[in-house]
Amino acid sequence: MASVAAGYLPILLFLAVALALSTAFVVLPMLVSRLTGTHKPDAEKLSEYECGFPAFEDSRAQFDVRFYLVAILFIVFDLEAAFLYPWAVSLMGTGWTGWIAMMIFLAELALGLAYAWNKGALEWE
Repeated sequence: MASVAAGYLPILLFLAVALALSTAFVVLPMLVSRLTGTHKPDAEKLSEYECGFPAFEDSRAQFDVRFYLVAILFIVFDLEAAFLYPWAVSLMGTGWTGWIAMMIFLAELALGLAYAWNKGALEWE
């Protein structure tokens, strides 16, 4: 029984160190801000600083759907392009099967791009 518990000791130590560090990274900045006085809000600290001027509209205003569509298309095609590098590195090990599978994958990706282009999803007005 003691040997089984001793096997879990490194895991428990790892969890204790992770918990201590994560607590320190959360608590220490709050304590430092309290001690240095940076927690006291005033009008200057609460003003807009992102653009340098107050916002024109409400922050809950709706975005155009095309923004989301372009963002999703970018993520999809960017992630698919990220799959090409590991495939190219391991191509010698996968042989013709890996090459044919990737060509099918790229053909499907090209069909998706052609469909999005045909539907006008890539145009920004």
